[in-house]
Amino acid sequence: MTRQIREQLDALIEAGTLAVGTLLPSERELANTLKVARNVVRGAYEQLMDAGKLRSEGRRGRSVGRGGTSTKKGYKSTKKTSKKSRKK
Repeated sequence: MTRQIREQLDALIEAGTLAVGTLLPSERELANTLKVARNVVRGAYEQLMDAGKLRSEGRRGRSVGRGGTSTKKGYKSTKKTSKKSRKK
């Protein structure tokens, strides 16, 4: 279920439906809406944060970030790096 939520949110971000800076619903609010456990939504949000797709806005919640560079948990970025940046 976490994967499905992550993929749906990622698709909305990639399509531009959720623009950079858009605040997402709280974990509790989205979990209640989808009728899933809160930790399922938390897992999806964390994976998207690891990929750089979301960022924390402190007490305001999470918002859409600028894109992914992480390869954590099998969630690979499509961003390419130059040879210069890899030599660091």
